[in-house]
Amino acid sequence: MTKSVVKSVSVALSACLFLTACGGSASSLSSANPFNWFGGKNRAAEAATTAELPTDPRALIPQITDVKTERATGGVILRVTGLPAQQGWSQAALVPQNEGIARDGVLSFEFRALPPRVRTLTSTPQSREVVVATFLSDSQLSGVRSIQVLGASRSLSVRP
Repeated sequence: MTKSVVKSVSVALSACLFLTACGGSASSLSSANPFNWFGGKNRAAEAATTAELPTDPRALIPQITDVKTERATGGVILRVTGLPAQQGWSQAALVPQNEGIARDGVLSFEFRALPPRVRTLTSTPQSREVVVATFLSDSQLSGVRSIQVLGASRSLSVRP
């Protein structure tokens, strides 16, 4: 190989290494990065878009039919029954509101579940029931006068 070919290859290799280094470091946000010269990614817009996504894709259960507390060692078990319009609802859960902190003595939950992706049978109310439960410790219930569970069409409350 001639000196000029070796020199050209080493210059090209150096340029590639420099550009690669600019792509993944803190300097990737700077104006010295050639990838930002012609409308590179706007990371602030990306962060804003991500923050706008819903936190829970599950829907509120259409109707809450029963809310009960059952005494257990160190707290209570909150048991809630919901009645969707059709069979097949899944991944049901009680989602705490206000980060699980009681407001004005009321501890609130949303009863959420995923509806079926395809049309399913309506059948009997007993076959459509969805039951969820969660344990609430005595420390979580400190200062709580009422537990409220929210559904799509109504909410029910119970004393702990």
